Amino acid sequence: MAPRYGGRVSTAFLAYLPSPDRGVWHLGPIPLRAYALCIIAGIVVAIWWGEKRFVARGGPAGTVVDVAVWAVPFGLVGGRLYHLATDWRTYFGPGGDPVAALKIWEGGLGIWGAIALGAVGAWIGCRRRGIPLPFFADAVAPGIVAAQAIGRLGNYFNQELYGGPTTLPWGLEIYERMDPSTGASDPLGGIAVDTANPIAVVHPTFLYELIWNLAVAALIVWADRRFRLGRGRVFALYVAGYTLGRFFIELMRTDPATRVFGDIRINVVVSAVIFLAAVAYVAFVRGPRETVPPEAFVLAGVEPPGAEPADDRAAATVGDRSPEEADGAEENGDTPDRP
Repeated sequence: MAPRYGGRVSTAFLAYLPSPDRGVWHLGPIPLRAYALCIIAGIVVAIWWGEKRFVARGGPAGTVVDVAVWAVPFGLVGGRLYHLATDWRTYFGPGGDPVAALKIWEGGLGIWGAIALGAVGAWIGCRRRGIPLPFFADAVAPGIVAAQAIGRLGNYFNQELYGGPTTLPWGLEIYERMDPSTGASDPLGGIAVDTANPIAVVHPTFLYELIWNLAVAALIVWADRRFRLGRGRVFALYVAGYTLGRFFIELMRTDPATRVFGDIRINVVVSAVIFLAAVAYVAFVRGPRETVPPEAFVLAGVEPPGAEPADDRAAATVGDRSPEEADGAEENGDTPDRP
């Protein structure tokens, strides 16, 4: 979102965090958008880390990638739908731009919608591979919150999701950006015109959330190892940790947002409700970790753990034959070559 400050801020005696001078680079006619690249990088990290954890917990290799084929598109659509539902005036209100609702590369993904619809996609993928959804969710939870941290870097390049003015040393400089070809204001696709004189110095709430998300990732990995959590409790712990931080960070933000119950940002309310639900899940759900059923390994084309390898079974079968059966099989070419 474009900053709405009237004058410029002097930083002659203070060293603040600079914003990037732009969020889009052009490779010929092709725009390279930092926000989109950060989202893609986050997805790659989530799949890579999720795959390592999934296999370490006893799942067949390659499953996370297969499930992600369903979960990622569902999650992107869900995230965008939530953003449109909670910020519909920007696109469909007076003076809005309905076409911009399709421009997902310019920013605007709601994590609640991404998780909700992404879970539907993951459920479909897990059913196709014979994997319990809670088992899958627990494996990928740290990767998801790490991906959210990486995605917040996209907000940095877009100069969005910031807080109010501050004089703290880590205050973020906001620059005026303009289209160099037309001179028109362009906060997302433009280039900063004067980085020596920012128009505002604000709380970098995107950075606060990035750091918090990485802390949550470390917490749930530790808790999972310490208590051997299962039944979806790792995922619920991630949700509880993330929403706790988001509740307070959301209160610091000053960008336009849908307000409910008078003058409360809608994401503050949603964070509180989901936090309570996640804490209740962690507190009341019990039971050992799930095990992956053998059919899941069959569907993945690999041997289940503890199964006798096919070559050993074949050798054992030949070895169990009587001499007469072995001689007959050898005449028919059914035995392996002997040295």
